[in-house]
Amino acid sequence: MRVAIDATALTLSSGGLARYTAELSRALAEHNPDDEYALLSGVVFPMLERPPANLKRGGGPRNRCERKWWIWGLDREMSRQGSELFHGTNFEVPYIPRRPSVVTVLDLSPWMNAEWHHAAGRVRRRTPLLVGLGIATMVLTPTEAVRKQVMELFGVASPRVVAVPLGASEKFRPVEAIAATPYFLYAGTLEPRKNLHPLIEAWRFVRGRHAVDLVLAGRRREDFAELAPEPGLRILGEVSDHDLTRLFSGALALVYPSCYEGFGLPVLEAMQCGACVLISSDAALREVAGEAGVCLEGRKAWGEAMCAAVTNPAWLNKQRAKSLARAKEFSWARTAQITREVYAEAQRRFGF
Repeated sequence: MRVAIDATALTLSSGGLARYTAELSRALAEHNPDDEYALLSGVVFPMLERPPANLKRGGGPRNRCERKWWIWGLDREMSRQGSELFHGTNFEVPYIPRRPSVVTVLDLSPWMNAEWHHAAGRVRRRTPLLVGLGIATMVLTPTEAVRKQVMELFGVASPRVVAVPLGASEKFRPVEAIAATPYFLYAGTLEPRKNLHPLIEAWRFVRGRHAVDLVLAGRRREDFAELAPEPGLRILGEVSDHDLTRLFSGALALVYPSCYEGFGLPVLEAMQCGACVLISSDAALREVAGEAGVCLEGRKAWGEAMCAAVTNPAWLNKQRAKSLARAKEFSWARTAQITREVYAEAQRRFGF
């Protein structure tokens, strides 16, 4: 099979969408050596480091007409590449369905709260047509929670929507990491729906009783106001995977109070490093973390759980063991296998 994959997300320096696109395309190529995969985009994007031989960079628009990427340019480049199927990793597939296509809907946050995405108007207008009218042959979601939401919101029949769990890179594993001061870690984009201000308030409550820091690691989005500096609050910005592995491994717990998620990759990555994970009651986060996740609602519950992480090492070690056991149930190899099966189903369905 010859597959074209949307690489536009690779222009992002970090975040779940970029991670998904990079890890999935690499795993697909590695585990399906007889296939050919081409990363395509209407904009310039950085290529993956040391990609498998059957994963290559395709071309972009060659003239003014092809700059209308989703109408003309992408279809022409797929013809040049000999691609049989297109996988849109971020809500998009060609507007004219000349070939089978698969679209990934990682989450439905653009429809949940307009304040979470100040520039998502185009996505909100376009996606119901691509998904609801069947222009996209098949739809992938990262969790059953999002799968049900997609079927309800867009009126899609259940056989067309498949939940495919994500994985965590093998880079994330327990390593020795000793911190001068104990800390809780939030890892991810700093943006409105991550619900960080209540988390900071809960941490202040804990810090009033115990000497513990709060570390925020991740890219700050433009619509998230800069946080004022204060003792114990460490804002790192983007960090490398190497440093993130050490942060996960050395933290008292990953704290992830997000209002809404499609999957929550940092939670899985943290569990794979053996971190205790404190999460909100979001359905997708509960699905991913399973019994390893400590599900919390309200500042009081967060404060009490964070205090327990500081004062109860036996409980903390138990939670860490649960995290490692749960993380073994996920892998990018499994994600690639199921995704490849969906590609075959899209080919079978196309034209019926």
